Amino acid sequence: MREKLIRFMAGRNGNDQLNLFLLGLDLVLLILATLLRGRASGVVYILVLVLLGYTYFRRLSRNLVRRREENGKFIRLYYKVSAAVKVRKEKWVQRKDYKFFTCPSCKATLRVPRGHGKIKVVCRKCGNSFTGKT
Repeated sequence: MREKLIRFMAGRNGNDQLNLFLLGLDLVLLILATLLRGRASGVVYILVLVLLGYTYFRRLSRNLVRRREENGKFIRLYYKVSAAVKVRKEKWVQRKDYKFFTCPSCKATLRVPRGHGKIKVVCRKCGNSFTGKT
């Protein structure tokens, strides 16, 4: 039986990061659908079934190039989102000791120690200067 499954899956995409994410999202939506009442739960159940169908389509697909492109796009997007969340978390942790400014010229984030009153901030990236209250 195991050999038959191995032969069947040969040349197919299988699980990747996007499929695992979609399965997790499907599980969350399924839990949400059980908590909802009425028409909304029916819509969420339909969404769960469509998402599950797409996940299995990707898993059993033989078009490996296309599935790798989709997975690569997902990984790049996931990295951008996780990096933004990490930056927000760092700012939150440092909020008592530092004040954060955004350069009006190049939009770079600048970190300045708190408690120095009104100061002149110089952007290290573009050299633009502006005043800000710490």
